Amino acid sequence: MKSVYDVIIRPIITEQSMEQTDIKKYAFEVARDANKIEIKKAVEAIFGVKVAKVTTLNMDGKVKRTGRYPEGRRAAWKKAVVRLTDDSKTIEFFEGMV
Repeated sequence: MKSVYDVIIRPIITEQSMEQTDIKKYAFEVARDANKIEIKKAVEAIFGVKVAKVTTLNMDGKVKRTGRYPEGRRAAWKKAVVRLTDDSKTIEFFEGMV
């Protein structure tokens, strides 16, 4: 069985994701094999909040060049955007970022 810390890999701190914190939307990088139910339970267990909705996106790795000829790819990953309920508290980790 997976731990909740195996499901949530890291928070995503970008300008676009920080603008959505006022409407209680938070973005995380999650395990590629995690589903929405596992993500919801992991966020609720780690941060002690109530999750209303989870949306997921599979992000493909970009093709990058490392020199003149060799070509490689960045790793593909999965992104989850979590929407909290209106009566839920905010996640304190994101509060100092805005």
